[in-house]
Amino acid sequence: MKKMHFIMFFRVVICAALFLIAAPRASAGGASGQGEPVILDSDMVDLFDDGVAMMMLAQSPKVELLGVTTVIGNSWVEEGVASTIRQLELIGRTDIPVYQGVNKVTRKGRFENINEERGIFGVGHDTWLGAAGKPEPESWKKVYRDTYNAEPTKSPEKESAVDFIIRTVKERPNEVTIVAIGSGANMAAALKKAPEIAPMIKRMVYMGGAFFQSGNVTPAAEFNFWIDPEAAKVMLRGAYPEQIIVPLDACEKVTVTYDEFLAMDQAISKPEVRAMWESHYMVPLYRKMPNSYENYVWDVLATAIVIDPSVIAKEVTRPVDINDVYSPSYGQSLAYSGGRPRGARDARIVTEVDRAKVMDLVMKVFKNIL
Repeated sequence: MKKMHFIMFFRVVICAALFLIAAPRASAGGASGQGEPVILDSDMVDLFDDGVAMMMLAQSPKVELLGVTTVIGNSWVEEGVASTIRQLELIGRTDIPVYQGVNKVTRKGRFENINEERGIFGVGHDTWLGAAGKPEPESWKKVYRDTYNAEPTKSPEKESAVDFIIRTVKERPNEVTIVAIGSGANMAAALKKAPEIAPMIKRMVYMGGAFFQSGNVTPAAEFNFWIDPEAAKVMLRGAYPEQIIVPLDACEKVTVTYDEFLAMDQAISKPEVRAMWESHYMVPLYRKMPNSYENYVWDVLATAIVIDPSVIAKEVTRPVDINDVYSPSYGQSLAYSGGRPRGARDARIVTEVDRAKVMDLVMKVFKNIL
């Protein structure tokens, strides 16, 4: 009997060992197999629009958020890191790693001469300049302390955003979706350093461009592609299996109504989130002009599509490109119905979304997390 018990025990141990070896290992951001592996590449700001977009991904059971990479655009990387960390702390997801990315645009001296450029090339209906309109901060920690009057509980990873993107795609070929809702600087740097990763990315999803309408920051260009057109061009020309672009054509059809604003406002209970909410530029505008002001949600549409592809209501597929010639149409996004320029690749261009589904995902953020 003793010998029989030993044999049975040995078999149990062997089976357990084989199970542990075969079981998938957890990766940064959550256990493997919990959802579609996603990297969010963002020029992060508090709440709308990048912050809510990130929270949607972090909350969704359909997504395994592998990490957030910060990039120049709406914010300097130092600001983006501070904002990302703060919001991950507030939603209890400090397990999601944060990576510092490219903190400069391709065209040298552009920010120093941005006012002259605007005077010559013209300004659209949005005067926003993002990082181009303010000095680079001293450090992400100083931004965090000055903005939130607190000490961070986590730090960005030592690995750079570019190296993280390259490593993760190679470790999980044909699995990872990258959602790029900032400038193209990180992706352009990753493709220049390791061009072989492009066909290994499952798909690219962007918020950027204005293909069949005017731009916002200039008459020709949308902000995300305008802030660094040279990088955007490299990014869009990657040899990915699939790329989906959510441009102003779709984004400027979706706004937050006053009733929706009130519902979000009433859902916030955490004092730290309340402070962030009250300092957001749109909040006093809704209160001052309840019957006339409505705010766009831009980047939120890109993450909504990743979570629920049925959000796409209308789309067209075209070869796309970016004008990187320094001219009044600098940064203009281009879609071709005839012959394509050499190097341009096809993209699915979303022109309309299911607004109800998008706002349902937004409200879940405010009801379930904040």
